[in-house]
Amino acid sequence: MKTWKKVLIGVGAALVLGVIVAVTVYQSRKNLVTVQTGKVQKQNLASVVSASGEIKPKTYVNIGANAFGKIIKLHVKEGDRVKKGQLLAQLENVQSSADVNATRASVQAAETDAVAGDAAFKTSLADLNRAKSDAAHAKLDWDRAQGLYGAALIAKQDYDVKKAAWESTDAGLAQAEARVAQAKAQKDSMDKHITQNQANLTRVSDVLQKTTYEAPFDGVITNLPVREGETVVIGIQNSPGSTLMTIADMSVITSEVKVDETDIVNVHLGQPADVTIDAIPHKVFHGIVSEIGDNAIVRSTGVATSQAASTSQEAKDFKVVVTLADPPSDLRPGLSSTAKITTATRSSVLSIPIQALTVRTQADLVPKGEGKGNNNVQAAASAPVEASKQKEEIQGVFVIRNKKAEFVPVDTGISGTTDIEVIKGVQEGDEVITGSYKVLRTLKPGTSVKIDNSAPKKEDES
Repeated sequence: MKTWKKVLIGVGAALVLGVIVAVTVYQSRKNLVTVQTGKVQKQNLASVVSASGEIKPKTYVNIGANAFGKIIKLHVKEGDRVKKGQLLAQLENVQSSADVNATRASVQAAETDAVAGDAAFKTSLADLNRAKSDAAHAKLDWDRAQGLYGAALIAKQDYDVKKAAWESTDAGLAQAEARVAQAKAQKDSMDKHITQNQANLTRVSDVLQKTTYEAPFDGVITNLPVREGETVVIGIQNSPGSTLMTIADMSVITSEVKVDETDIVNVHLGQPADVTIDAIPHKVFHGIVSEIGDNAIVRSTGVATSQAASTSQEAKDFKVVVTLADPPSDLRPGLSSTAKITTATRSSVLSIPIQALTVRTQADLVPKGEGKGNNNVQAAASAPVEASKQKEEIQGVFVIRNKKAEFVPVDTGISGTTDIEVIKGVQEGDEVITGSYKVLRTLKPGTSVKIDNSAPKKEDES
């Protein structure tokens, strides 16, 4: 055979072999899906709840007007530090001072009357004792006269004189007893007048005291909305009174945040938290959860559900207070803050990327190429199931085994920022499919996959 024929036959054979190889590769890759993967590994996890709010002092008080009047003197200005008992403001008190002086004079007059009444009562008692003595003496004379007159030893005139003397002293005794009762009643009345005037003095002194305002504790004047010369009024019914100033105890600072209702069940007292303040960037303040509200707050209105007139299906939050452990001295109430509360921690636990977690129904678990898989879960999923169970959702991940995606149900624990704890279902070192989202959403068990962990291109999610 000539050489050119041999060359032609070789080239033809190579072309046929290339076509066969190309067809084989094409058929093998026809149903191949490109995925990104991650490893099941042990690591430390921390579950964090993030919420925003504002800086507030733990103790603060709005000092409101307790009396009607004009401010004649303000002894402080906004930003001043004050001590407990320090004079803050003075209202006009001409009338209340006059009332106190007049009532105090009434008390003194009543006390003087009570002294006179006590003396009169003692005089009446002395008169009573003298009347008793005279009556006793007259009674003895009368008894003696009765005996002598019966023995005809005295004249009838002497007898009548003794009798009249006894009857006179007896009447004087009754009169003295009446005077004592009268004096006692007058003394009691004067004592009651003292009590009444003292009560009036307490009342007007309280009115006078309410024109002077003192600091209830050590703190800082954080708000001073009034000025000297303004007239303040007290609150009545639904009308609030004038607020003179706000004093805050800045020694204990808190971050009051609102936690979403879906996260509040994981928040407990004493949990650590990291607080960031917008006005102080690049710095983290540590604290602990010191208070958790029991009442839900409607997010759109800020009104507690217990105060709402009707029920609402709007999103709700719960108030959580985080006490800062190391607050700076220049913090101001009202600064915006964000608290990241650590609700749970786990050391050296199996974890997977959160995006690897997916949900399938029983009907979705019929493997591609049924009968070729060797996994028990796939075999069970491919078996006939009741219609009611076909819609039952199962949480799991796709594990790559023999270059195919195998769905494995898993039980999960706490969630970290990017990873989630796996309690049961996978082992350390397993390779799980993490993306893309579009692939995970439609991936079937038993699908052949190709791993490509290079930077993914932006996909059209439409």
